[in-house]
Amino acid sequence: MKKKKLHMKRGTLIVSKIIGVIAVLLLIFFIGYNITLDKFKSVGYSKDAAINIIKLTKINYAFDNPNNKTLDRAFSDTANYKEKNLDKYKNIKYVNHKDLISNINALLKKGYTVHDINLIISHGSNDDVKDFIKHDKIQYVEEFFDYPYAKIKNYDRYNNLMNDTGDDEETTICKVNMDVDKENYKDYVTVTDRSKYVLANKHHYLGPKYRPKLVKVSSKYLINPKEDVKGTNEAVSYAIKMIEAAKKDGLNLLINSGYRSFKDQQEVYDTYKNLYGEEYCLKYVMLPGFSEHQTGYSFDFGSGTNNIFKNSEEYKWLIRNSYKYGFIYRYLKSKEDITGVRAEAWHFRYVGVKASKVIDAEELSFEEYYAKYLDN
Repeated sequence: MKKKKLHMKRGTLIVSKIIGVIAVLLLIFFIGYNITLDKFKSVGYSKDAAINIIKLTKINYAFDNPNNKTLDRAFSDTANYKEKNLDKYKNIKYVNHKDLISNINALLKKGYTVHDINLIISHGSNDDVKDFIKHDKIQYVEEFFDYPYAKIKNYDRYNNLMNDTGDDEETTICKVNMDVDKENYKDYVTVTDRSKYVLANKHHYLGPKYRPKLVKVSSKYLINPKEDVKGTNEAVSYAIKMIEAAKKDGLNLLINSGYRSFKDQQEVYDTYKNLYGEEYCLKYVMLPGFSEHQTGYSFDFGSGTNNIFKNSEEYKWLIRNSYKYGFIYRYLKSKEDITGVRAEAWHFRYVGVKASKVIDAEELSFEEYYAKYLDN
């Protein structure tokens, strides 16, 4: 007896074919979609950005603007993306801020130009920008923010100090960034840096536990050979090189004092306080923890032939040559309003040759150098 052949019903066959076609089309779409995503990746767009680019039909726009991180963030941030701002986004330099796109939108709404926004967002953190947006629109953003070391969080302080002193923008920025506009010894920064760039002054506090690694200075380089004078190894090494160089020029340059601990500075302060009173000390003597001598990078120099160092040939030589050995004339008369310390002819600070050459060439105080080149 012959078996009957089973045949699919016509309707079922058609459905199967349709499903097959759909499956093939989906496969083709899937492959094409992933190829498209890979193409976006090759020109600097993330997967999230690429998906939204396709939805927004901005494929050609994206490929015409490859490797644009701000555009990538804009397309990825679907909650804040605004079509009307698209051409603005592409011309704004990327910074890695959490709320970059919403901040840009808010600044554009306030009437800031792309140029203004580039200045604003490059001069502060995400939170700094958000706080700045609350401020009334500023007409001349570049007044302060053309300077790369200006900070948007300090804008009001810049304005207030410049109005009070009449200083130029650059001087004002340096003073405010170094907290010169604040009361001495109040609201200070606690310092942990132990490098040759450490800053100690009336606004930067070392504290009682701050102690660098120290080496002893050989007695032959001291005004008083019986003194126990120390400094950091690098500072002592270069001080000796400088003294030997001065000796070759027929001069007798020597070290008078170096490192002072927190306790040592307290004793110095108390001695002067007993002799001259509190008001005198606050003006002329550093409180313990704020003295640069505690860093181990500062020395008071003297002359082996002249008791008044400022009148000595050694002093004149140091003014001309100290930068070659990484030292700077720390407390100049012309910089007293920035350093907060009266001029001291004998006090020189080691900062390394790279920094000392810049400070010498640009005639800066260490505070100004710190504000311009180190305080990032």
